[in-house]
Amino acid sequence: QVQLVESGGGLVQAGGSLRLSCAVSGRPFSSYAMGWFRQAPGKERQFVASITWSGDNTYYADSVKGRFSVSRDNAKNTLYLQMNSLKPEDTAVYFCVADRWISATQHISPLNWDYWGQGTQVTVSS
Repeated sequence: QVQLVESGGGLVQAGGSLRLSCAVSGRPFSSYAMGWFRQAPGKERQFVASITWSGDNTYYADSVKGRFSVSRDNAKNTLYLQMNSLKPEDTAVYFCVADRWISATQHISPLNWDYWGQGTQVTVSS
């Protein structure tokens, strides 16, 4: 079993930055691909970014490319999402996800990820 706990959400003005963290426990962190999804009110969960177990490859939704950066510290069992140049449309609950066997082509669908955190709210004011 893997436990994921997100932190770092909050209220920020448009153009600002936030860094989300996801603390992982329960299984060897370095064996798992990790990612971030988000869900705005009334909308489906949306892929944001992901990173392979080694950290060698990262993937981003087109809407966040160039503004967000995903990284991991395997020694600290922690996943990060650095969010810059935030826009009001980035407002959502952000979820950390993990899966040991997922392939790169499967990252985009929320159905393919086994483990989810409880989410952290990010609100961007205009």
